[in-house]
Amino acid sequence: MAVAKGEKPNLFTRLKRTFRNTIQEMKRVHWPGKRDLAVYTAVVIGVSLVVALFIYILDSGVGALMNLILR
Repeated sequence: MAVAKGEKPNLFTRLKRTFRNTIQEMKRVHWPGKRDLAVYTAVVIGVSLVVALFIYILDSGVGALMNLILR
């Protein structure tokens, strides 16, 4: 069932309400401190390096295996 145009608030009223709600929600967010941010960043970089190394080793192994099969 369609909503009549007169029943819905206009665009600017909806935008204003959206921005107000967004600002209120952002005030409730627990932002990490500098130390937490540094630790989280180090963990992400470390895990990324481990995953990259794992993929490199796996790729090298599969490549060597394919070379043996195709010879």
